[in-house]
Amino acid sequence: MEAILDFIGTNMDMIYIVVLSIFLGVEVISNVPAILHTPLMSGANAIHGVVIIGSIIVMGHADTDNYLALILGFLAVVLGTLNVVGGFVVTDRMLEMFKKKDK
Repeated sequence: MEAILDFIGTNMDMIYIVVLSIFLGVEVISNVPAILHTPLMSGANAIHGVVIIGSIIVMGHADTDNYLALILGFLAVVLGTLNVVGGFVVTDRMLEMFKKKDK
């Protein structure tokens, strides 16, 4: 318990930044009009390629006996890949709506 309180005490500035960014993100996302939501989300999902690269780097630098880092890195690669693919699928569906239909 003392270790947790010590961690919170030494990292209070970072905790404030995370909490304020959560409030800012919720406020920004809630004010996006519905018509812009799909293009913004598909672009944001494509940016998750950075998560994939970061998790591959973490897995590459992790010790072979550090199973927690390896499992979390693998999970980040899988979920990031799903998010990127989902972003491109949403973008493809959105662009299909604007194509002319054949008769």
